Amino acid sequence: MTDVKSEPPAAGAQPREEWTGQVGFILAAIGSAVGLGNIWRFPGVAYENGGGAFLIPYLVALITAGIPILFLDYAIGHRFRGSAPTAFRRLGGRARRWTESLGWFQVAIAFVIGLYYTAVIAWALSYFVFSFDLRWGDDPAGFLTGEYLQVADPGFSFDFVPGVLLPLALVWVAAIVVLALGVAKGLQRVNVVFLPLLVVAFMILVVRALFLDGAAEGLNALFTPNWAALGDPNVWIAAYSQIFFSLSIAFGIMITYASYRKRRSNLTGPGLVVAFANSSFEILAGIGVFATLGFFAYQQNVAVSELEGLTGVGLSFITFPAIVSEMPGGPIFGILFFGSLVMAGFTSLISVLQVVSAAVQEKFALTPRGAAVGVGVVSAILSILLFSTTTGLLALDVADQWANNIGIVASAVLATILVVWVLRKGPELRYHLNAVSTFQVGRIWVLLVGVLAPVILAYMLIQRIVTLVVDGYADMPAWYLGVVGWGTIAFIVVAAIVLPMFRWRRSPDDFAAWPPYPPSGEKPATARKGAAS
Repeated sequence: MTDVKSEPPAAGAQPREEWTGQVGFILAAIGSAVGLGNIWRFPGVAYENGGGAFLIPYLVALITAGIPILFLDYAIGHRFRGSAPTAFRRLGGRARRWTESLGWFQVAIAFVIGLYYTAVIAWALSYFVFSFDLRWGDDPAGFLTGEYLQVADPGFSFDFVPGVLLPLALVWVAAIVVLALGVAKGLQRVNVVFLPLLVVAFMILVVRALFLDGAAEGLNALFTPNWAALGDPNVWIAAYSQIFFSLSIAFGIMITYASYRKRRSNLTGPGLVVAFANSSFEILAGIGVFATLGFFAYQQNVAVSELEGLTGVGLSFITFPAIVSEMPGGPIFGILFFGSLVMAGFTSLISVLQVVSAAVQEKFALTPRGAAVGVGVVSAILSILLFSTTTGLLALDVADQWANNIGIVASAVLATILVVWVLRKGPELRYHLNAVSTFQVGRIWVLLVGVLAPVILAYMLIQRIVTLVVDGYADMPAWYLGVVGWGTIAFIVVAAIVLPMFRWRRSPDDFAAWPPYPPSGEKPATARKGAAS
């Protein structure tokens, strides 16, 4: 490894944007991790995979895969000071052209997710308004798919739904404004405001739910342990899957966010705070959701196990509206719930979009504002064309399955193998983490990132691909899954191949513009003083 001398920035290079401090970074990272999946995915996954017993594989997965890969993203972003394509290119050395491709693979995933994630936030924003007069009436399922989304058969339509188009446009305008304001004035300020509001709103919702009739039965259903489930490999896979998807790792977000940290910045300590804060919110969401489901089961005079729609869109936009209609003070409960969805979704959305904006900014030497507006406008147009129509729900469901379960998992497998086994950068990144952080990581970290994580994730990836190929998805036509689902993966792969071919307007290989800290030849045994600043 070669020592790199710190020099003044290259001519024409602009100072890199930075978070104002550690608290701002932590809040932004938590805001990215805490998203829609924490509220509508974790409770159902835990319930279906052993209840209280699921917390054991969940914590094991957090410690052995979630936190190690989070640290990997932090180390890459902070040491190589760039967006995913820039950081992977610098990481690759002589192999920089094809390591850059992995960065664009992650950017393409973020681009796709941003298109449809915005639509779900728009739905939540609509339902926030609908909560004031319980507009869904006595048939929330019929209202969602009929009057509101006007769902048509699988296909492609340009029949726009005004009730979706307007809030979707508003969400995009807000997102573009935040991105254009920059890292400190935009992303950080939104998280500083929204994250405390989200916690307060959701705490009020949880406390209210705990005093509903039947709440205890709902909590018993969630937390009563089924110890036999621990012997099922699929339960452990579900735990690793949940941790993996809930921490915003392996598709460029944490690499990009870490690149905006000051050179002398603690990485591992805040990483632990982010990871455990995210998991704490998931457990809090589980308590609130299942206390509410217990009330609904009590009102219906059925067991919680007999309820339908315990995860995803069904939970948020069908089951919860039905509950709100039956409970005392329902409109207030609905306002809090859907307001929480909007805030949780928006803080995650801007982190996803920043991945794309930062990559375009660095590749084509644009200003932060220029890149944000350009990426935002293009994304908004595509999002509106695809997801504000009568076929938007179906396209969203399929694109989400393929982008998350194949795209992100494949990205993680490739990144861990590339860094640890191909480029042999594990020790260097470990030294970097230890040089700037208070919490030291040992050699076990390299083993977890390079062996355990890729093995488990590769098994998840293969299992999911086989299932989708053999069984299809949600009884949808094979041609539609081929075009939207596998077409999404094809787009991501093509973007990863083509984008590295474009010429960099300002060389990312100019070390003078990003002197690594500490020098790569250094092997610190303990953390430096001031690392926690």
